[in-house]
Amino acid sequence: MNSAKIFKPSINIEKINKIELLGISSNGDTYANYNNETINIFGGIPGEIVSVYYHKYKRKKEYIIAGFVESIITPSPHRINAPCSYFGQCTGCQWQHIEYSHQLTLKKQIILNEIKKYPRLQKIKISDVMPSESQFNYRNHARFTVRDKGSIGFVNRISRKFVKIENCQLMNNWINNTITKLQNKVQETSQMSIRYGVNSNDWLIQPKLNSSEINLPTGQSHYTEKLFNTTFRIASPSFFQVNTIQAENLISLVISKLNPHSNLIIDAYAGVGTFAISLSKFAKKIIAIEESKSALKDAIENMDNLENIEFIQGKTEDILTNLNVQADALILDPPRAGCHIDTLNAIIKNPPKKIIYVSCDPKTLTRDLEILTLSGFKIDSLDPIDMFPQTHHVECVTTLLQNIDLNNNHNLVE
Repeated sequence: MNSAKIFKPSINIEKINKIELLGISSNGDTYANYNNETINIFGGIPGEIVSVYYHKYKRKKEYIIAGFVESIITPSPHRINAPCSYFGQCTGCQWQHIEYSHQLTLKKQIILNEIKKYPRLQKIKISDVMPSESQFNYRNHARFTVRDKGSIGFVNRISRKFVKIENCQLMNNWINNTITKLQNKVQETSQMSIRYGVNSNDWLIQPKLNSSEINLPTGQSHYTEKLFNTTFRIASPSFFQVNTIQAENLISLVISKLNPHSNLIIDAYAGVGTFAISLSKFAKKIIAIEESKSALKDAIENMDNLENIEFIQGKTEDILTNLNVQADALILDPPRAGCHIDTLNAIIKNPPKKIIYVSCDPKTLTRDLEILTLSGFKIDSLDPIDMFPQTHHVECVTTLLQNIDLNNNHNLVE
């Protein structure tokens, strides 16, 4: 990749003619040391020697030094030609220039880098990352920026420049065909979301578009998708995994960690009920907790005739604090920010026999694991799964077991 053809240097951008890329950072960029400072560099692979453009800017209260590869002096054996003509311009994916098997290695390294920060986690055995069956065209959900009289595209996270696109290689082909139909016709909005049911052929386009040039229904309040032949209704604001095939593999992985004859499973951050409903046949009762009214409404409808699931609306930290029951298993699937400290304290005060922690952010996952292990839980396994090929993101399923009787040893945290 020759980024000099992608980025035009401005007056505040400087060039380094030769530098070695030392490793991978948590945001997927490589990093290098220059003048006793660390530079995050887009478009590289650890071990390469490259020339780069970089600039220094202030974000919140700290200065960030960021750059991008201008040319390759000594390439990595894992470097390939990125198949997407927009790669490096939109920055929506970071790793198309890296062969897929090495992407999995780097994702595992990102997890290991976070684990190294916590002494109690050093002995965790991490499985190899479970690969995705589809490396491209796997996303069922796209969020686009609209600019320049209805142009659909993305905003580069480094230059902040808008990039018009005709086709995104991460998106399902139905979404790409829809981009073609809507391109240059959506000037009535500045943002647009397209969601597609891979197994249902249903879709949602938001917001509602009123242009007479558009011959496609838009403005749907919800759409449907199928997982393991179960139909899930998903409202516009509700969360759903973007990789449908891997979502089924993720559910199967969680099932493999459960006792098949549990009395009670608690599903925290339940969303539209994906885990609770899929796991209903493995427990006498499931309590599912969800804060979003929209997602809860979806979940109750998705439950259909299942009688062993109880949905509770509220914040996980509030519900768990006041839920005086002994769970065989607690499933945690929090947002990227991880668990609220009150959630962790509620778990410590009333420990389940097993925790299955599903996380999309190794940084907040390891932070929470450190707290739980300090409070008496033992990590049994950590299984990464690749939900997001061509990006640095990685999902982890961590199984923890109750190691000691915490009822007499409440080690709460602040």
